Amino acid sequence: MNGGLRILILEKSNKLLSKVRVSGGGRCNVTHHCFDPVRLSHHYPRGEKPLRSVFKKYDAKRTVEWFGSRGVQLKAEEDGRMFPVTDDSQTIINCFMAEADRLKIKIETGEEVESIKPGQEIFEITTQSGKMYRACRVLIAAGGSPKPDAYQFIQELGHSIRPPVPSLFTFNDSEKKFTDLMGIAVPNAEVRIATTKLKQIGPVLITHWGLSGPAVIKLSAWAAEYLHAQHYNFTVHVSWIGPFKEDLLRDDLKEQKHLRARQKILTHPLFDLPQRLWVRLCVLSEIEADRIWGEVSHKSLNKLLENLSKCPFKIKGKTTFKEEFVTCGGVDLNEVDPETMESRKVKGLFFAGEVLDVDGETGGFNFQSAWSTAFVAAKSVAHRRYGKPDH
Repeated sequence: MNGGLRILILEKSNKLLSKVRVSGGGRCNVTHHCFDPVRLSHHYPRGEKPLRSVFKKYDAKRTVEWFGSRGVQLKAEEDGRMFPVTDDSQTIINCFMAEADRLKIKIETGEEVESIKPGQEIFEITTQSGKMYRACRVLIAAGGSPKPDAYQFIQELGHSIRPPVPSLFTFNDSEKKFTDLMGIAVPNAEVRIATTKLKQIGPVLITHWGLSGPAVIKLSAWAAEYLHAQHYNFTVHVSWIGPFKEDLLRDDLKEQKHLRARQKILTHPLFDLPQRLWVRLCVLSEIEADRIWGEVSHKSLNKLLENLSKCPFKIKGKTTFKEEFVTCGGVDLNEVDPETMESRKVKGLFFAGEVLDVDGETGGFNFQSAWSTAFVAAKSVAHRRYGKPDH
């Protein structure tokens, strides 16, 4: 139900749901298979606390049920990402458009909002085309933008904007010393930003430009503001063997020296590492191709320990992760009531989605926060009355 409201959507572009279309490589990563509201909120570098109460009202399970009740079944993949069983984002687009038609929601494309002026009981919305619209209530769900100017009409309403910076990206290796190994993946590595406590554990992929994979992408989200301040010029240390204790690793390598005394080092990888990666780490540790374990020097053993557990990459620059284009920053969450998504500054003004200073890890989390905040906002809009007929 739409609460008896007359609803008008003003869309800046001439294409509807373009981000839905490209999400998940054209399959649309609708949400994530995480049905506990508190656990779900842990996947958001910004917005975790207010999202807890939002997710208690509308979580990922509700999203699955909403689509299911409209004939769209979702499936969960091994990593938790959820897609329509058709593996086609057009299925999701068709569902949304059918719902808009059913509720008689009017959509005007090519109408970029230039200003919103609140009156005593009515808002006046002016677009760049010169048209003016009037409404009792306004919901801003404009998405994120890397351009501060995109938030100007919101600032003019008295709201503070956290500076928009990119999130969800891969790291460009300035030295390119591993790029000939592109395509090699390690399932349980640890990536840490030097001189900080920022780190993530998970799969790491070597690419022709540097480092990618879930651990890197997640780290880019949690470190988005810090890396922006560093102008994306920083060092990361990769532990190809995951979390470790240095003394235990050192003992392990010493033990290998005795157990494999006559065995060539380069031809027998340890820790289930890919052969080519193991060879590269050994070469960087100054271990010759025909060197056997019994002859390895103390110096080379120390270098191998370092390259296994603290392999340094000098990063300079970033690359957008596939079709992901998520913004860290937006409307200050302190100025929005998470119980209703209504502005604490302007009565009758609501927010939803990435226009807020909310962003999540990759894997369907950003769409889920959009669906959840939109549900709470829409329910609040539908149940509020300001003494005028619904528009």
